Amino acid sequence: MTLIIDDLLFRPFVSILDIIHATAVQELYDVEALQADLKENQLLYELGERSQEEYERRKAELEADLDAAEAAREQLRSKQLEVRG
Repeated sequence: MTLIIDDLLFRPFVSILDIIHATAVQELYDVEALQADLKENQLLYELGERSQEEYERRKAELEADLDAAEAAREQLRSKQLEVRG
């Protein structure tokens, strides 16, 4: 009996926390923004406003971030994302 009452009382809060968590992960790991940053980096390099060294360094950073973002998004879809501090 106690478990049913606990479920009824706490389930809405757990659902709200799941929604907040999913929203935070999506904002933190914004795949579309990272893809746009990669395109901007390429454009700045092609226009001569960024050196090859800076372009390659930034590209490597963005690609690593993009890989992490895509992995986080996939884990979120499969409900396996853990928050680690």
